[in-house]
Amino acid sequence: MELPRRAAVVAALSVLILSSCYCYYQYRSVNLPWKKKKKTQSPKNGLLECIGDTPLIRIDSLSNATGCEILAKAEFLNPGGSVKDRVARKIIEEALDSGDLVRGGIVIEGSAGSTAISLATVAPAYGCKCHVVIPDDVAIEKITSYILSCDTVQSQILEALGATVERVRPVSITHRDHFVNVARRRALEATKIASEQRETHKSEADINENGHTFQKVDHQVFTTDCKGGFFADQFENLANFQAHYEWTGPEIWEQTGGYLHAFIAAAGTGGTLAGVSRFLQEKNPNVKCFLIDPPGSGLFNKVTRGVMYTKEEAEGRRLKNPFDTITEGIGINRLTKNFMMAKLDGAYRGTDLEAVEMSRFLLRNDGLFVGSSSAMNCVGAVRVAQTLGPGHTIVTILCDSGMRHLSKFYNSQYLVDLGLTPSAKGLEFLVPA
Repeated sequence: MELPRRAAVVAALSVLILSSCYCYYQYRSVNLPWKKKKKTQSPKNGLLECIGDTPLIRIDSLSNATGCEILAKAEFLNPGGSVKDRVARKIIEEALDSGDLVRGGIVIEGSAGSTAISLATVAPAYGCKCHVVIPDDVAIEKITSYILSCDTVQSQILEALGATVERVRPVSITHRDHFVNVARRRALEATKIASEQRETHKSEADINENGHTFQKVDHQVFTTDCKGGFFADQFENLANFQAHYEWTGPEIWEQTGGYLHAFIAAAGTGGTLAGVSRFLQEKNPNVKCFLIDPPGSGLFNKVTRGVMYTKEEAEGRRLKNPFDTITEGIGINRLTKNFMMAKLDGAYRGTDLEAVEMSRFLLRNDGLFVGSSSAMNCVGAVRVAQTLGPGHTIVTILCDSGMRHLSKFYNSQYLVDLGLTPSAKGLEFLVPA
């Protein structure tokens, strides 16, 4: 009797083990929403419908190394090449709906980064033009040829997209001639020209009756057929936040089936982090949302200590120096309206070397060619994985590809000069959380 009983126990255990393996396989291979095959989609109607609905990618190397599911929203696959396409579309649509912008009008922004490129890409689809004000870094005596080369490439991209580019000398954000402040003035000037043009038509109709002639004002930037301007104001315009609250956040929720434990991203304007974090935490308060902050930025201090200054600094006085970090488009030393909409559980600091090493690690192991902010986001994702431990699902953003970062972030000599030459074989470069 003893032998048959043992055989029955062994058989039962075998069935249990096989069932567990089958369930685990099904969980890993079938039930995870981001692993399901998408149905065939119908053709998109124009460029605007190609924005968004970007894939959620499992980063295999980081997931395998941490025991977590590390997923990244591939925003570099938007038609303009970055997450800012969503913002550009939302900003322009809201401006058109409100009447602040009309078809044929000019969308104006002060930026040499991805937002400017996205606005230049999207504006023509709405029948609008784009004017971008950028800092002319030639005026900085200590500038390196690498940075000059990078800015020149960005300018060439903008002009190739049909935007007009205005270069101004680099000054503090508090100065009236800072490129963002100049862009704001240009929008007012364009609107004034459009108003004067309407008055001209009225005056011309009355010339024969009262003999009055209208004196045209000589404007240096815009032509007299201008139909008005609109300042995009990506840092303070809450359409930025809304784009991610109404769009990116819901996509992440749907693509994960609501099965995620944390979200992390860096912040420049703060729109992506704020919109996604607020949406996810409204859907499930247990989803933890974090900031990853680069060198030179005060947001880490603001989130973790409630102030943006160190012991040696006064809050709001220190302006982020572009040379504090090699990463671009992230980090700031003031609170924007968009960032203030974020719901965060904490923050991490990242280093330039970690971002550089991470970019090479992803390229070597996953074939992902990402930009500096995307690399920093992945540094943050691993930090969260280290904090939460294995078995959690963490989502981040791949903002743009490495194609716009060749002059600095992927320039070997530039990295040598800064002491940032990558040398790691694995993830040993990461500072423990």
